[in-house]
Amino acid sequence: MASLAERVRGNGRIAAGLLLNLLVSICIVFLNKWIYVHYGFPNMTLTLVHFVVTWLGLYICQKLDIFAPKSLPPSKLLLLALSFCGFVVFTNLSLQNNTIGTYQLAKAMTTPVIIVIQTLCYKKTFSTKIQLTLIPITLGVILNSYYDVKFNFLGMVFAALGVLVTSLYQVWVGAKQHELQVNSMQLLYYQAPMSSAMLLVAVPFFEPLFGEGGLFGPWSVSALLMVLLSGVIAFMVNLSIYWIIGNTSPVTYNMFGHFKFCITLFGGYVLFKDPLSMNQGLGMLCTLFGILAYTHFKLSEQEGSKSKLVQRP
Repeated sequence: MASLAERVRGNGRIAAGLLLNLLVSICIVFLNKWIYVHYGFPNMTLTLVHFVVTWLGLYICQKLDIFAPKSLPPSKLLLLALSFCGFVVFTNLSLQNNTIGTYQLAKAMTTPVIIVIQTLCYKKTFSTKIQLTLIPITLGVILNSYYDVKFNFLGMVFAALGVLVTSLYQVWVGAKQHELQVNSMQLLYYQAPMSSAMLLVAVPFFEPLFGEGGLFGPWSVSALLMVLLSGVIAFMVNLSIYWIIGNTSPVTYNMFGHFKFCITLFGGYVLFKDPLSMNQGLGMLCTLFGILAYTHFKLSEQEGSKSKLVQRP
């Protein structure tokens, strides 16, 4: 009975973490798009604000004894911090230069790329059925991109880079948590300031600091409040991503991400009046079919593995 109660509590915590991630992830997409469209706030500077607020949030958390910092060698986190910068910067650039539909659909490619990385680099194996589901997912993304009325080549370059770096980042997060024996907060506590320092050095080369469009430019109070709110929500997104990947797996996180995908797509067309052609709609349905098929086969395989363990004498 005790083990059953523990499992129920564990599943409840995972469900709560997934729900929080669902809410804040959808909110951050719409809020960031709003900031880009209505205020023209610079991308890398917004990302830097996110990183600084995330580190401050974690600093407050450890002062409140929510977690205990663990001493980690910076050399072990250097690549992770760099990929964190790339992950956020490229996905934000994709959002800034694409419609929400194209931005969101491109992110669906993260699952196939993670599977390729885990197969080639970590020698993980996936069944033929799982591999075949990647065909409709990829085909749907290509269809949507090809028929996108607002097609933007630069936006697609950013989307492709975002998918590659995000996939590497998500695989490395899970690996590092297990390698260093740390939880999500402990890892992010050291990684966020490192990523902030990297961006602080890079921002002046790509974006103005003063004057119109710069970090210290003449922004309205409403713009600054929106940017600050975006930073707080980004902190919650980062924390929930780390927690979910650390307690489940990168693939589970991405499968759940496709549920957010549907809601975000709908919201993009309602809030920002993004155009949608028939062929784009077919592409989205094709990707969604692949996602649902993947989820069905993955769950079936997991249930089959559990049954074999139960039957074993």
